[in-house]
Amino acid sequence: MSPRKRRPGIERGPWTVHGEKLVYQNPWMKVREYDVTRPDGKPGLYGVMEPENLAIGILPVFRDGSVMLVGQYRFALDCWSWELPEGGGPLNEAPLESARRELAEETGLEAANWLEFMQLDMSNSITNERAFAFIAWDLEMGEAEPEGTEDIETRRLPFAAALREAMDGRIRDAFTLAMLLKADYMARHGELPEAVTRAILNPAGKDDPHGPR
Repeated sequence: MSPRKRRPGIERGPWTVHGEKLVYQNPWMKVREYDVTRPDGKPGLYGVMEPENLAIGILPVFRDGSVMLVGQYRFALDCWSWELPEGGGPLNEAPLESARRELAEETGLEAANWLEFMQLDMSNSITNERAFAFIAWDLEMGEAEPEGTEDIETRRLPFAAALREAMDGRIRDAFTLAMLLKADYMARHGELPEAVTRAILNPAGKDDPHGPR
């Protein structure tokens, strides 16, 4: 069967969009279906999940070189997952403000210093979700206030140990892997603030007169 003749539509790269409809919506996401002509000229459908929030991730680095992981059950995969603190930020809110809130809610931590060090496209074949990642340091501990959908545990361990767990498969969350690897690369290439680099690469804290925190 020969490919159907292209109807008038909107060009979207090598695709042609002839129509779209909203097929599902809840407070956290929408699913939109597109009637398309594929790059090979054949008719098709394309579904896109559109989150109502940005993805926000935080790498909290203590002065002694340790980091804080958050553990929780992930419903979609039916499994427990250890991750760096993550959450959603409203599309109309500055990502940094969302990051401050998420860190405090999940861990009780507040940071005096912040650095946005990465942006990501998440699972870009099926969703238009965008992610922002921050390093937080000069940390102070407070009380965590998780949301009702979150049953959270926390675990503090050296940065190198967290990176090792990411490399051997004990940590599987893609956003966490990306943050740990990017921070390690940037530290080794002198692209992070000195205090963060020193904590990551010299975790003993021997050169810090204030000791670990």
